[in-house]
Amino acid sequence: MYTKTTFASTLLTGLVAAAPAPQAPSGYASGYASASSSLAAPAGSASAAAVSQAGYVSGYTNANAPFADYSPTPLSNLVSSFTTDSQISAIQTEAPSPGQPGAADTLRSDGSDLTGPTSHGPYKGTPTTTGAVSNNPANATIPALPPNPTATYYNTDGELQHQQPIPYTPYGGLGTNGTEPRYMVNSDFDYESIMLGLYQEWIELDSFNNGVALFSDEDFIAAGLTPEDRSMIQFMAQQEEGHATLLSNMLGETAAPQCTYNYPFTNVREFVDFQQILTRYGESGVWGFINHLDSREVGQLLAQSIATEARQEMIFRQMSGLHPMPVWFETGIPQSWAWTFLAPYISSCPEGTTRLAWQNFPALHVANQANINRISPNDTADWERVGNRTSDPAITDIPKNESCLYTDETGYSCRGAISHNRSEPLSFAGKQVRLEWDTPGQPVGPNMSYVTAAGGVAGEPAYVAWVAQLNLTYTPLTVTGPNSGYTYQPAGEVYESKEIVNGTMFIALTDTDLYLTPFNLSMMNPHISALGIYQAG
Repeated sequence: MYTKTTFASTLLTGLVAAAPAPQAPSGYASGYASASSSLAAPAGSASAAAVSQAGYVSGYTNANAPFADYSPTPLSNLVSSFTTDSQISAIQTEAPSPGQPGAADTLRSDGSDLTGPTSHGPYKGTPTTTGAVSNNPANATIPALPPNPTATYYNTDGELQHQQPIPYTPYGGLGTNGTEPRYMVNSDFDYESIMLGLYQEWIELDSFNNGVALFSDEDFIAAGLTPEDRSMIQFMAQQEEGHATLLSNMLGETAAPQCTYNYPFTNVREFVDFQQILTRYGESGVWGFINHLDSREVGQLLAQSIATEARQEMIFRQMSGLHPMPVWFETGIPQSWAWTFLAPYISSCPEGTTRLAWQNFPALHVANQANINRISPNDTADWERVGNRTSDPAITDIPKNESCLYTDETGYSCRGAISHNRSEPLSFAGKQVRLEWDTPGQPVGPNMSYVTAAGGVAGEPAYVAWVAQLNLTYTPLTVTGPNSGYTYQPAGEVYESKEIVNGTMFIALTDTDLYLTPFNLSMMNPHISALGIYQAG
């Protein structure tokens, strides 16, 4: 349906050329004439090496290494008694107490490991202030400019091009000249980005603990999981205490506290499905801004925390019976996108909590969103979600003979596992995707004090932007009525043989098909009418 993005011969400048307009195949809506942009490796000598890679079993020659005999013995006479611990040399040692040299910094959290749910539910008060933080923006959009004039380096011979500052260290790099690192935000952009990250860490800390508090070991077992899985989620909540402490320290005294939340889940299966979506946009939100931070020191520590978040997202996908990592590259999204997805689940925050500057876009809903709990996702009826927020999980209340939770058949089961390959995918290229979107001006977020708004120059929506992996792909939107329409899932590829659309990804309604790549994706914001999440695998 779509041709692979090609690259201009002038890639030494870093420019990428858009693909020719694709043509719709027979049986599909006409008008598939929008660019698919991809950020791949630059052309040149490196690309020639990549073309000939044989990474598949068929045709994989020269595999002639010797192999040892491996005949597993069936498990029998299982061990049921255990000896005492072996005696080894050791000394008694303890971590330094607070105030002593080497003592750890104070942990910022709610002060306890939860044994029961904290206060949760919708906000019922009256907001005392509305809207995002603002101070008279200078422009409605950011103009497109050529590449940075300093971006000229290109190595043609593999030799060092500049004198080394010290042995074994090449010239270049930032923050490598001996200056003392300062692990604090260094601009308004940094401050608002890390504050958004802190809001995300707090909800993860609370929601992980909340699931452990609400659902017993028996509840997890009934959902095909184990008490050890439940214990791991409890440990992941402890990880969030560390993340929240880190981000708070980089912000200073105005760092936001934990808030009160309103969750959509009512059972373990819905809980883990919600978490795989929550951690997806939490992770993607950081990938979208981390390399734009003015403070590289902050970016360094943030990367070390988001690496853990990526593992959490993968684990929740495994618990949901989904393939843990069905993509080659993880997606990065702008801050306003992450805030749009997050804010509806925050019911209230304490008085004086620092407010954010990011936008809340209207919600984009997928009427025929695939239900991950079905043996046949193609049999999903409209609105098989537990609520109408974009990140709400799929319903579990379906007939047992239609549920993948009640079968162990390979290719059809979706019970928790290290990995699953589904015989019938959740979605496929060419699938009609029916959409509805909210009208701007809806109160949302903490204390219902933020207001949704379309992009500042957004006209009538005409395209659906699919943001996944390294790609931004547009498909035409067919409007069928007020705030409703449809499009078709694209068939573009990241590189040859790997489709763009997979995993838990992002869609947006726009009035134009701007050519953008992952590093400047936020330039789409002024043209967006609504934002949503698409469950493709």
